[in-house]
Parts: sequence; C-alpha cells; structure tokens
Amino acid sequence: MRNTHFPPSVLAAALSACATESVILNSERIEQRFGSYGIEVLASEAGLRRSSLFSCDGDTATCRTYAVVQFAEQHDERYDDAHSKVLSGDSIGATFKENGWGIRKDSMYIGNIRLPESRTEVGELMRLTGAHDLALHVYRLVLVRENVAFDYATILEVHHPEYLSEQDLRGLFEYEAGNALPTADLKQLSALVFGA
Repeated sequence: MRNTHFPPSVLAAALSACATESVILNSERIEQRFGSYGIEVLASEAGLRRSSLFSCDGDTATCRTYAVVQFAEQHDERYDDAHSKVLSGDSIGATFKENGWGIRKDSMYIGNIRLPESRTEVGELMRLTGAHDLALHVYRLVLVRENVAFDYATILEVHHPEYLSEQDLRGLFEYEAGNALPTADLKQLSALVFGA
C-alpha cells in the first residue's frame, strides 16, 4: 500500500458509517474561536489533497487543522463547478455551502495520534515542538441537496491541542466507540500525516 491513500479498513468503514449529523463548518469554528481563518493547500496529487486550516495572530499563521482529503473516485456533474473551485484551493465546506449544498460528516474514527518528537511539517505548521497528542477525526464527507446524497471524500483531520481535543470531537460528533481502528491502520495514518 502506498502512503498516499487511506488504509482499506478506513475506506470500508466509510461505506458502512452509521453516525451522521449536520455540522458547523471547521472554517467557521476556527474563525469563531480565534478571530480569523485561512486555508493553504500544501500538496495536491491524483485524488488526494493536503491542507492547513489556520488562524492568524498578526503576521503569524498557526495551523489549527491539518487535513488530508481523499476524493471519491467518481464525481457527479451536479457539483463540478464547486469541485473545480476546491481543486484550485478553495475551502471544501465553505465552497459547497456557498453553492447551496448541505454538508454531512459521517464519523468513522475519533481518537488521538502522537506528534513525534522529531521535526515534522505538521509540528512546524502548528508551531509545536516535542511530542504532543493531537485529536484525530476521520470521516466521510457527504454532499446533500434535493433529497440526493453524494459521497464526496474521506477526510482525515488532525487538530491543534489548543483548538480541539479528542473529548471535544466526541462532544461535537456522533461516534460509535467500538469503531476502533487496528493498530496497523493507525500506524499507516500516522505515516500518511507525518510522512514517517
């Protein structure tokens, strides 16, 4: 398996996810909490996008959420315009909301992932040194409009400890605690996030 894709059990869980809720957008939550919001697409390759959702304090940007997005293999022409904007670097949730789509997150996993002691891009973006536990949320993003739902992407988000904790995520999203991922899959997710 290549490190650029989610583990098979994560994708299988997406197909059977049962916890579904409408959500406030992550971009809106960051802006409410820190007073500003921005997004930087760090890498975009076939079907996969990495981005930093950040807040600013003066000229200093701090990543509040590091996101890895694996887009669904098949897209529908009804959201082609919005999808094109996303591929050019726009925020996923805000773009689809502005285009009249409802957003739903089907949680597949909520837990923690350990930021290594060694230097990582995520640690630098979050302005963190040393090891830290970061809240991890893996979910399927579903677009809803006119009684039709489309699986748009499987998204992995790692959150800055000053922003969201595992407990915060469990309070925000429905999640079956029995949906724990095997240790091997968590190691693969860690490699996907931190490049190990």
